[in-house]
Amino acid sequence: MEQAKAHATSSSRTRSIAFVGLTVAIMAVSAWVTIPIGPVPVTLQMFAVTFAIVVLKPKEAIAAIVCYLALGAVGVPVFSGMRGGIGVLAGPTGGFLWGYLFGVTAAVLFLHVVRTRTDWDVSLRAAEVDPAAEAKLSFAQRFARFMRISGVEVVAGVLFTCIAYLCGCAQFMPVMGVGPEAAFLACVAPFAGIDFLKILAAVACARVVRSAVR
Repeated sequence: MEQAKAHATSSSRTRSIAFVGLTVAIMAVSAWVTIPIGPVPVTLQMFAVTFAIVVLKPKEAIAAIVCYLALGAVGVPVFSGMRGGIGVLAGPTGGFLWGYLFGVTAAVLFLHVVRTRTDWDVSLRAAEVDPAAEAKLSFAQRFARFMRISGVEVVAGVLFTCIAYLCGCAQFMPVMGVGPEAAFLACVAPFAGIDFLKILAAVACARVVRSAVR
């Protein structure tokens, strides 16, 4: 019995380490997909981090973002534009990276509370329909159902993103010598709509992956 428990614990730990490592790799690759539209580029990081928040356990998600930032801090080119080093963390866009840490922590704690202290899982099962019935739904009906089932996870993604925006603006202002309005126009306004779509896509992908590995 004790050996079985030890084996199960070891397998669970190995699986968690593998998930964390894979997530760090996904974050790095998503950061390399960069579209420069100003001082703050468009990347797929918001998608990758939101995906991690939804799929991973709270400790795994926090460990993944800590490892990602640590690798970047020591010079591994995992940040946008294949950059790394303390200079990136201290630069104009470094606040977003720090915001990822605070945002992920807040988002996974929010999800943990909802998942463990409410009847959210019961509501999920009640909202399930068979694939044949789902195929007959209109786009609007599918989207409404998606939000009813995954709305809490979308809110977690929005919470993470808002904290990242806040930290990004907080560092952008003194580094670039601009005020709140200019920081908002440079760091938030061009990305809000795009990032919301990334959140929806990340939550949808996370549902599929979670079902596959369950």
